[in-house]
Amino acid sequence: MTIKPAVRIADRKLIVKDRTILTGVPENVIATSGSTSGPAEGVFLGAIFDEDNSRHVVPLGSLLEVRFMACFRFKLWWMAQKMGDKGRDIPLETQFLLVETKDGSHVEPDDGNEENQIVYTVFLPLIEGSFRACLQGNAQDKLELCLESGDSETKASSFTHSLFISSGTDPFGTITDAIGAVKSHLKTFRQRYEKKLPGIVDYFGWCTWDAFYQEVTQEDVEAGLSSLATGGTPPKFVIIDDGWQSVGGDPQDGNESEKEQQPLLRLTGIKENSKFQSIDDPTAGIKNIVNIAKEKHGLKYVYVWHAITGYWGGVRPGVKEMEQYGSTMKYPVVSKGVAENEPGWKTDVLAVQGLGLVNPMHVYKFYQELHSYLASAGIDGVKVDVQCILETLGAGLGGRVELTRQYHQALDASVSRNFPDNGCIACMSHNTDALYW
Repeated sequence: MTIKPAVRIADRKLIVKDRTILTGVPENVIATSGSTSGPAEGVFLGAIFDEDNSRHVVPLGSLLEVRFMACFRFKLWWMAQKMGDKGRDIPLETQFLLVETKDGSHVEPDDGNEENQIVYTVFLPLIEGSFRACLQGNAQDKLELCLESGDSETKASSFTHSLFISSGTDPFGTITDAIGAVKSHLKTFRQRYEKKLPGIVDYFGWCTWDAFYQEVTQEDVEAGLSSLATGGTPPKFVIIDDGWQSVGGDPQDGNESEKEQQPLLRLTGIKENSKFQSIDDPTAGIKNIVNIAKEKHGLKYVYVWHAITGYWGGVRPGVKEMEQYGSTMKYPVVSKGVAENEPGWKTDVLAVQGLGLVNPMHVYKFYQELHSYLASAGIDGVKVDVQCILETLGAGLGGRVELTRQYHQALDASVSRNFPDNGCIACMSHNTDALYW
């Protein structure tokens, strides 16, 4: 007796537990068993194209009359969810898709059996080599797989493991098992239960951002801590958000488009700005407010903010103190899906004024010197923001996945060395480049 895989392609149909989910699967879409990736019953999909390119889109088949939930990026930085019942409802930049087939869905079992129990099928677009995959629907109700490197010189034509598909009757277990299978295949990330959780997760704390934004001072931090204690909710940690670093704008050169915007600030030094230097002892730097927070207000942890590129506008090229990091100006280029979902990006300050990107070869040195200074001042961890920007800066550097890999490996190594409690919060980081690296 032949045992059929729970998820398979047969007769140009994607069949899940004897139910047809997709019809009209093209001949160039190829399937590879996921049986070696763990207990989840699943299949990897890829595709073969006629020529090398840095971007490919291939239809996977028609999706009709099934309920689904998609998690997609409505902005460069963030995911949201959308429900629907046909292919055209699937948004661009979909990074997770859960399909439900049940009574009333009109999806009949492939073997003719009318009994139609609830089955959940999860689609996880992955990273493969230098390419990152996502899903989208088209006007003909076809589910499409989009593959992009983010670098016109980084090309390929053959893909075998760009999408993982698995199924089960329990949606939560199905998702968990599918993520486990992807982890075993990629070997680039760990799941939460395998990681050390930083101590702040067990305590109430406060982030300065909503109260003070970039105008925050060390006096503001202390005032906030005092106010919370007076109100009966003394925090045990504080995150000093954007506003503590040494930053500056570029010299103005008369560019009309830049004149219409405020100059984008860039990092000009590793240490804190004057707002976080004590008048009595300027050399104490940010350590002064750390001591006040811990000794006077009883805090257990103090974190500070920084962007994954140093600051919003990166590290300013040509600044003597920062020249060892090899920062050069790059202008973000967003994917077609992001541009469609977030059309305002074409006039975004980052797109117009660019970003000073630390040379990937020197980014560990940058993080190490920044974090070791902070750790020496008693800082316990960092909130690392603006992470998705890396996907827009891969041109000439091997592409979005390669740049993300280099930065995240350097960040992980520096955090491990300087903040042994695993003190790192990821923010603005909802792309799969970052999730899988």
